[in-house]
Amino acid sequence: MNVLFPKKKFKIISQGGNMEFNLTKTCRNLAASFAGECQAGMRYQLIAKDALNQGYKTLSDEIKHIAKNETYHAKVFFDYIIQNNGNTKNIEITNGFPFEGDTIENGLMFAADAEAKESDLIYPEYARIAAEEGFKEISDTFLRVAEVESHHRIMFEYLYKNFKEGTLFTSDKPIEYECTNCGFRFTAKQAFSVCPLCKSSQGFVKLHLP
Repeated sequence: MNVLFPKKKFKIISQGGNMEFNLTKTCRNLAASFAGECQAGMRYQLIAKDALNQGYKTLSDEIKHIAKNETYHAKVFFDYIIQNNGNTKNIEITNGFPFEGDTIENGLMFAADAEAKESDLIYPEYARIAAEEGFKEISDTFLRVAEVESHHRIMFEYLYKNFKEGTLFTSDKPIEYECTNCGFRFTAKQAFSVCPLCKSSQGFVKLHLP
Protein backbone atom coordinates (compact mmCIF):
# COMPACT_ATOMS: atom_id res chain seq x y z
CA MET A 1 0.00 0.00 0.00
CA ASN A 2 1.53 3.31 -1.07
CA VAL A 3 0.83 6.05 1.43
CA LEU A 4 1.80 9.66 0.75
CA PHE A 5 2.14 11.80 3.84
CA PRO A 6 1.64 15.55 3.74
CA LYS A 7 4.81 17.49 4.42
CA LYS A 8 4.94 18.60 8.01
CA LYS A 9 6.90 21.54 9.34
CA PHE A 10 8.79 20.33 12.38
CA LYS A 11 8.79 22.28 15.61
CA ILE A 12 10.44 21.60 18.92
CA ILE A 13 8.06 20.36 21.60
CA SER A 14 8.81 22.02 24.96
CA GLN A 15 10.19 19.64 27.53
CA GLY A 16 9.63 19.48 31.24
CA GLY A 17 12.83 19.96 33.25
CA ASN A 18 16.30 19.60 31.79
CA MET A 19 16.30 15.84 31.13
CA GLU A 20 17.51 14.76 27.71
CA PHE A 21 14.56 13.63 25.62
CA ASN A 22 16.08 10.23 24.86
CA LEU A 23 16.16 9.52 28.61
CA THR A 24 12.46 10.18 29.13
CA LYS A 25 9.75 7.57 29.40
CA THR A 26 7.86 9.49 26.75
CA CYS A 27 10.60 8.87 24.21
CA ARG A 28 10.45 5.12 24.82
CA ASN A 29 6.64 5.18 24.78
CA LEU A 30 6.67 6.92 21.41
CA ALA A 31 9.08 4.32 20.05
CA ALA A 32 6.90 1.49 21.40
CA SER A 33 3.81 3.15 19.93
CA PHE A 34 5.50 3.54 16.55
CA ALA A 35 6.43 -0.15 16.53
CA GLY A 36 2.96 -1.18 17.68
CA GLU A 37 1.14 0.89 15.07
CA CYS A 38 3.41 -0.35 12.28
CA GLN A 39 2.74 -3.96 13.25
CA ALA A 40 -0.99 -3.37 13.62
CA GLY A 41 -1.12 -1.83 10.16
CA MET A 42 0.69 -4.82 8.70
CA ARG A 43 -1.51 -7.35 10.51
CA TYR A 44 -4.63 -5.60 9.24
CA GLN A 45 -3.30 -5.60 5.68
CA LEU A 46 -2.83 -9.36 5.96
CA ILE A 47 -6.43 -9.78 7.13
CA ALA A 48 -7.60 -7.53 4.30
CA LYS A 49 -5.67 -9.63 1.77
CA ASP A 50 -7.30 -12.82 3.06
CA ALA A 51 -10.73 -11.17 2.86
CA LEU A 52 -10.11 -10.07 -0.72
CA ASN A 53 -8.88 -13.53 -1.71
CA GLN A 54 -12.10 -15.00 -0.33
CA GLY A 55 -14.27 -12.57 -2.27
CA TYR A 56 -15.09 -10.03 0.47
CA LYS A 57 -14.02 -6.90 -1.43
CA THR A 58 -15.81 -4.28 0.67
CA LEU A 59 -14.76 -5.97 3.91
CA SER A 60 -11.18 -5.89 2.67
CA ASP A 61 -11.51 -2.19 1.82
CA GLU A 62 -12.76 -1.30 5.29
CA ILE A 63 -9.90 -3.19 6.97
CA LYS A 64 -7.40 -1.51 4.62
CA HIS A 65 -8.81 1.86 5.65
CA ILE A 66 -8.13 1.09 9.31
CA ALA A 67 -4.64 -0.15 8.38
CA LYS A 68 -4.02 3.21 6.71
CA ASN A 69 -5.11 4.98 9.91
CA GLU A 70 -2.54 2.97 11.88
CA THR A 71 0.18 3.89 9.39
CA TYR A 72 -0.56 7.57 9.90
CA HIS A 73 -0.50 7.11 13.68
CA ALA A 74 2.94 5.54 13.36
CA LYS A 75 4.12 8.53 11.30
CA VAL A 76 2.89 10.95 13.96
CA PHE A 77 4.83 9.10 16.67
CA PHE A 78 7.91 8.88 14.43
CA ASP A 79 7.82 12.63 13.81
CA TYR A 80 7.74 13.42 17.53
CA ILE A 81 10.90 11.37 18.07
CA ILE A 82 12.70 13.12 15.21
CA GLN A 83 11.52 16.55 16.33
CA ASN A 84 12.77 16.09 19.86
CA ASN A 85 15.70 13.72 19.45
CA GLY A 86 16.89 14.08 15.87
CA ASN A 87 18.00 11.05 13.89
CA THR A 88 18.46 8.27 16.42
CA LYS A 89 20.38 5.08 15.67
CA ASN A 90 18.57 2.94 18.19
CA ILE A 91 15.96 3.28 20.95
CA GLU A 92 15.76 0.22 23.15
CA ILE A 93 12.27 -0.89 24.12
CA THR A 94 10.97 -4.05 25.72
CA ASN A 95 7.42 -4.76 24.60
CA GLY A 96 5.36 -7.78 23.72
CA PHE A 97 3.61 -7.76 20.36
CA PRO A 98 0.78 -10.13 19.33
CA PHE A 99 1.09 -12.71 16.59
CA GLU A 100 -2.53 -13.76 16.24
CA GLY A 101 -5.16 -14.10 13.55
CA ASP A 102 -4.74 -17.20 11.42
CA THR A 103 -8.19 -16.72 9.87
CA ILE A 104 -10.32 -13.70 8.97
CA GLU A 105 -12.62 -14.39 11.90
CA ASN A 106 -9.78 -14.71 14.42
CA GLY A 107 -7.99 -11.72 12.93
CA LEU A 108 -11.03 -9.50 13.44
CA MET A 109 -11.54 -10.78 16.99
CA PHE A 110 -7.93 -10.22 18.04
CA ALA A 111 -7.87 -6.83 16.31
CA ALA A 112 -10.85 -5.67 18.40
CA ASP A 113 -9.10 -6.81 21.56
CA ALA A 114 -5.85 -5.06 20.62
CA GLU A 115 -7.66 -1.80 19.83
CA ALA A 116 -9.47 -1.95 23.17
CA LYS A 117 -6.18 -2.28 25.05
CA GLU A 118 -4.69 0.67 23.20
CA SER A 119 -7.72 2.92 23.67
CA ASP A 120 -8.52 2.02 27.28
CA LEU A 121 -5.14 1.26 28.82
CA ILE A 122 -1.97 1.91 26.84
CA TYR A 123 -2.44 5.33 25.28
CA PRO A 124 -4.20 6.95 28.27
CA GLU A 125 -1.26 5.82 30.42
CA TYR A 126 1.26 7.15 27.90
CA ALA A 127 -0.67 10.43 27.84
CA ARG A 128 -0.48 10.65 31.64
CA ILE A 129 3.27 10.07 31.61
CA ALA A 130 3.84 12.61 28.83
CA ALA A 131 1.88 15.22 30.76
CA GLU A 132 3.90 14.53 33.91
CA GLU A 133 7.13 14.95 31.95
CA GLY A 134 5.97 18.26 30.49
CA PHE A 135 5.02 17.18 26.97
CA LYS A 136 1.47 18.52 26.74
CA GLU A 137 1.19 18.30 22.96
CA ILE A 138 2.38 14.71 22.93
CA SER A 139 0.01 13.90 25.78
CA ASP A 140 -2.90 15.38 23.85
CA THR A 141 -1.88 13.39 20.78
CA PHE A 142 -1.89 10.10 22.69
CA LEU A 143 -5.43 10.87 23.85
CA ARG A 144 -6.57 11.71 20.33
CA VAL A 145 -5.13 8.47 18.99
CA ALA A 146 -6.88 6.63 21.83
CA GLU A 147 -10.20 8.08 20.62
CA VAL A 148 -9.55 6.77 17.11
CA GLU A 149 -8.57 3.34 18.43
CA SER A 150 -11.82 3.24 20.41
CA HIS A 151 -13.74 3.66 17.17
CA HIS A 152 -11.56 0.99 15.55
CA ARG A 153 -12.55 -1.36 18.36
CA ILE A 154 -16.24 -0.74 17.66
CA MET A 155 -15.67 -1.37 13.96
CA PHE A 156 -13.74 -4.59 14.48
CA GLU A 157 -16.26 -5.89 17.03
CA TYR A 158 -19.06 -5.25 14.53
CA LEU A 159 -17.18 -6.85 11.65
CA TYR A 160 -16.18 -9.84 13.76
CA LYS A 161 -19.71 -10.49 15.03
CA ASN A 162 -21.35 -10.17 11.64
CA PHE A 163 -18.66 -12.08 9.76
CA LYS A 164 -18.84 -14.92 12.28
CA GLU A 165 -22.64 -15.06 12.12
CA GLY A 166 -22.82 -14.59 8.35
CA THR A 167 -24.83 -11.38 8.66
CA LEU A 168 -22.57 -8.83 6.96
CA PHE A 169 -25.14 -8.48 4.19
CA THR A 170 -28.39 -8.96 6.10
CA SER A 171 -30.57 -6.76 8.32
CA ASP A 172 -33.57 -7.11 10.62
CA LYS A 173 -35.43 -4.53 8.55
CA PRO A 174 -35.28 -3.47 4.90
CA ILE A 175 -32.27 -1.26 4.16
CA GLU A 176 -30.64 -0.01 1.00
CA TYR A 177 -27.78 -2.11 -0.39
CA GLU A 178 -25.47 -0.70 -3.04
CA CYS A 179 -23.11 -2.41 -5.46
CA THR A 180 -19.77 -0.61 -5.18
CA ASN A 181 -18.90 -1.47 -8.79
CA CYS A 182 -21.87 -0.20 -10.77
CA GLY A 183 -23.88 1.73 -8.16
CA PHE A 184 -27.05 -0.38 -8.44
CA ARG A 185 -29.20 0.02 -5.30
CA PHE A 186 -31.69 -2.41 -3.84
CA THR A 187 -33.82 -2.19 -0.68
CA ALA A 188 -34.41 -5.44 1.19
CA LYS A 189 -33.52 -7.34 4.36
CA GLN A 190 -30.72 -9.13 2.54
CA ALA A 191 -28.32 -7.98 -0.13
CA PHE A 192 -28.41 -9.58 -3.56
CA SER A 193 -26.09 -12.56 -4.03
CA VAL A 194 -25.24 -11.35 -7.52
CA CYS A 195 -25.76 -7.76 -8.66
CA PRO A 196 -28.71 -7.71 -11.12
CA LEU A 197 -26.99 -4.99 -13.14
CA CYS A 198 -23.27 -5.81 -13.43
CA LYS A 199 -23.24 -9.38 -12.06
CA SER A 200 -20.67 -8.60 -9.36
CA SER A 201 -20.68 -10.94 -6.36
CA GLN A 202 -22.14 -10.08 -2.95
CA GLY A 203 -18.67 -9.28 -1.67
CA PHE A 204 -18.83 -6.01 -3.59
CA VAL A 205 -21.93 -4.77 -1.72
CA LYS A 206 -21.28 -1.68 0.38
CA LEU A 207 -21.23 -2.53 4.09
CA HIS A 208 -23.47 -0.82 6.63
CA LEU A 209 -21.14 0.12 9.48
CA PRO A 210 -21.63 1.58 12.98
